[in-house]
Formats: sequence, structure tokens, C-alpha cells
Amino acid sequence: MARVLITDDAAFMRMQLRDIITKLGHEVVGEAENGLVAIEKATELNPDLITMDITMPEMNGVDATTEIKQKLPNVKIIMCSAMGQQGMVVDAIKAGANDFVVKPFNADRISESLAKVL
Repeated sequence: MARVLITDDAAFMRMQLRDIITKLGHEVVGEAENGLVAIEKATELNPDLITMDITMPEMNGVDATTEIKQKLPNVKIIMCSAMGQQGMVVDAIKAGANDFVVKPFNADRISESLAKVL
């Protein structure tokens, strides 16, 4: 069982991810609505895994991933992006992300990604 921090600026997306992740038997230890909050919560909660939206206000997921990986090099990060953001996904992987899933979410794909990175 992994301890997961969910990061997305859309409350609906966080709720959807929380539902999928808890059904898979993992614990959601926190939620963040932007990259700045994600950095704070990651540092405070020390999760095993973070789901990270790419496009968010305040700070995007790529920049947040870079900072979080500097502080917590062992945390696994799964980027979540809408279609058509492939360039940003490449940047995210370079920043230290371990995998990415495309929105809208599919429970099987989330399960596959969690299994892959954990």
C-alpha cells in the first residue's frame, strides 16, 4: 500500500483520482490544488507517490516536480495531462516524473501506472 498525494487544480479530478486510488487499496494522505501547495504538502507528508497535474495556476506540475525531486529524490511522480500536451510530458519526465497518464482518467490505466512505478 502506497501513501499518495493528489495534485490537480480541478476538485472533480482530485475526487476521481482519490476514488480510483483508494479502491486500489492505497491511502490518499493529502491533496493539493497547485504546484506550490504540492511542494509544501510533499515536504510535510513525505508520500510514496504523487499524482501531478501539468497545467495549474500559481506553479505548473513540471516546475513543482523539479522542486519536489530535489527535496524528496525517492518519491514517485505520475504526471496527469490532457491530450495534446506531449511536449510538456517530455519536460515532466526530464524533471523526474516516473510515468504519465492522459485525462480523462481510466481506472485500469491508473492501476497500471501505479503498479509500474511502485
